[in-house]
Amino acid sequence: MCLGMMIAYGLRVMLSVAIVAMTKPETANKDFKAYKWNPSEQSLVLSSFFWGYIVTQVPSGYLATIWSAQKLLSAGLLVCGFLSIAVPLLVDVGGWQIVCACRVGMGLSQGCVLPGIQTLLARWVPPSERARLGTFAYAGGQLGTVLTMPISGQLAASSLGWPSIFYFFGLLGIGWAALFYSLGCDEPAVHSRISDAEKYYIDKSLGNLAGDHRKPTPWRHIFSSIPMWALIIVHCGQNWGFWMLLTEIPTYMSEIVEFSIKENGMISALPYLAMWLLSFPVSWLSDYTLHHGVSHGVIRKASNTIAHWGPALALIALCFVNVEHKSVPVILLIVAVGLNAGSLCGFQINHIDLSPNFAGTMMSITNCIAAIIAIIAPIICGWIVTNQKDINQWHIVFYISALIYFVGNLIFIIFGSGEVQWWNDPSAMKNEYGKWSYKISTVSTFHNPASVIPRYYKSCETS
Repeated sequence: MCLGMMIAYGLRVMLSVAIVAMTKPETANKDFKAYKWNPSEQSLVLSSFFWGYIVTQVPSGYLATIWSAQKLLSAGLLVCGFLSIAVPLLVDVGGWQIVCACRVGMGLSQGCVLPGIQTLLARWVPPSERARLGTFAYAGGQLGTVLTMPISGQLAASSLGWPSIFYFFGLLGIGWAALFYSLGCDEPAVHSRISDAEKYYIDKSLGNLAGDHRKPTPWRHIFSSIPMWALIIVHCGQNWGFWMLLTEIPTYMSEIVEFSIKENGMISALPYLAMWLLSFPVSWLSDYTLHHGVSHGVIRKASNTIAHWGPALALIALCFVNVEHKSVPVILLIVAVGLNAGSLCGFQINHIDLSPNFAGTMMSITNCIAAIIAIIAPIICGWIVTNQKDINQWHIVFYISALIYFVGNLIFIIFGSGEVQWWNDPSAMKNEYGKWSYKISTVSTFHNPASVIPRYYKSCETS
């Protein structure tokens, strides 16, 4: 899943570097055609991925829950890979509009990524290891960004030119889809390559929290849950800040700090390298404090405060520095993105805390709404920054982003929760007084638990 996230994010973010080479060939390889797209058109191209992305979020979460998250992820990356390859083949025919169409299709196919991974984490990961393993899977996105930026910059400047960026990442997506379809599995009980002891450990750790995968989804209770709405709002704040920076950092580095395309790719990757590296000590500390009695809610809120209020301060500071000293804005952007690692142990896995049974569906809901913000962010940035060399226009974008980070996390602190919600239990039913009662089951969630547990004890006796 970590590798899948890495490639999925590579397919998402490669355009941030590619579009610089496509519109300003003097920064890369002059032998390839340039396209005269104005800043607004470029912003539309950069945001078009999310137009499709929001459409398939909720259906993907539902399908991942009742059908197969593994098959859904494989199909999604397969289609996304082919559409990436299509971009350089079709751009001369339809211009920026055809690039938008391909990116919309890539967004449609990637709508399954986060709901699918969240569903698999809920079925595979014991609660005591949730922060570490969840972070390991999601940190693949940051690693993908780290590698994509410099690789894209090098490819754009090479004799292969900017089209090679789309071919390279498209082939990676197709290859991963085939690999995960062959080796992946939806749940431990039906996996043929892990031991019975490991299956028993996972099942015992999860208990009845993630049992029946084909139960009716409590839509009304999900949408009337206050912690769920806090999660939606903080996810929107995350998407504004993260995707605004991700799509606009290469342009800011090129036009304001004045790095070349090769330097731009390397420098733009540094903030995401910091985020990836920080994600591991943050996740370890999160699980460590959980083992020492700190509640899930406190851990999630503290982690997310570091992830959102830290970057907010860095973005404000960025408005007061002299960009002639190139290292200063680079350091502040590294801080702004690097501290965002806390979100992986914050709101990002809070869906599983609230409802392991419906974590994929909940992720699809929050990510669908937050994806709208990801669409709006680069478009509004394009409206504000009409002159990409005007630093004061960039400052307005940074102030707005800092405010959104602050308010979103404040709402999460006040209204968020780390406790399993009552509607998670698939055995909940109303009693004769009209109140909810719970049938707590300690039976294994394997298809045939009796066939596994005796073999586990037998293996223990013979070892």
